Amino acid sequence: MNIVAQVQEMARSGRDTIAMCLGEPTQGAPAPVRRRAAEVLTDGTNLGYSAVFGIPELREAIAGHYRDWYGVDIPTERIAITTGSSGAFQTAFLTCFDPGDRVALARPGYGAYKNILAALGCEIVELDCGGDHGFQPTVDLLEQAHAEAPLKGLMLASPANPTGTMITGEHLGELISWCRDHGVQVISDEIYHGISYIGTRGETALSHDDDAIVISSFSKYWAMTGWRLGWAILPEPLIRPAQNVSGNLSLCAPVPAQYAAVAAFTDESYAECETAVESFARARKHVLDATADLGFSDMAPPDGAFYMYARIDEILARADSGIDTAAGWCEALLAATGVALAPGNDFDSVNGSRSVRLSLAVGAEKTAEAIDRILDFMK
Repeated sequence: MNIVAQVQEMARSGRDTIAMCLGEPTQGAPAPVRRRAAEVLTDGTNLGYSAVFGIPELREAIAGHYRDWYGVDIPTERIAITTGSSGAFQTAFLTCFDPGDRVALARPGYGAYKNILAALGCEIVELDCGGDHGFQPTVDLLEQAHAEAPLKGLMLASPANPTGTMITGEHLGELISWCRDHGVQVISDEIYHGISYIGTRGETALSHDDDAIVISSFSKYWAMTGWRLGWAILPEPLIRPAQNVSGNLSLCAPVPAQYAAVAAFTDESYAECETAVESFARARKHVLDATADLGFSDMAPPDGAFYMYARIDEILARADSGIDTAAGWCEALLAATGVALAPGNDFDSVNGSRSVRLSLAVGAEKTAEAIDRILDFMK
């Protein structure tokens, strides 16, 4: 976010910037969502507080989405509309865990998981999920961590941030089966479902275990970042505790956004989203084609989401004297070219200082231009 602030300041001063540092699709919300938002702001719709878990229309639409995409039936009572996926993470963590509980998650991984868990007093167990493990947890890694002291939870993400890797259905089943046998609560971050390049939207954890907690959001596939709307699907025993937690944290998610989001589940909205995914795919190909010239190595397989994560040891080895970290190189790149990448420090406390994440959310055209600028910078 410090880099984002620099990009915004440069843009205000007239610099031409390409912000590949943030997971924010640039196409914006689908047209049906925007039209419905205009209607609810003018037609007298009651925009007071909703129920803690959201308006019935949106919860029903999400249940229909799960039937259509995954073939699973979710009672609307188990669907909680939240203030972005961030609100869902807070609700889930507070509902499931007590201070001192050990929660496992992948490294590299999305920094907010461990930051929220740490703020709640949980013990974070980072699983070293490098290339040897497909950048995802394995049963062996869980066994090792559990042998040191019992785990209480496992945080999964597929497609993952920052790597873009996805867990196969078979692998997901193995992880969830192990957790069920050992009394470990699975929380599955599925906010990038639908953004995939390997012929599958992503497999929901609910296909393997009805007691898994699934978290998703309108921010990524539907490009509704500023609308601050997500959801959690909860097992039956956690419904009442989660209502109590959510009611005290935020009372309810933004109500105008809730009414508008019902229109996200229409053919027109899905078509717009698929067009955006096609642009991300072309952007991905631009980077893959230039990987050798860029000097990236150990790149995580970019199965989905709109991220590519790689080591830059070769780049740092030939960089100007004094630049020996990804953060320093990204700062120099931004100053010289206006291209903003995210150094890996937020995602990996061990190897992140020599890694970068590129966000393809800017689309194919901007990605191609950014690559040209980076290559010129490296000459």
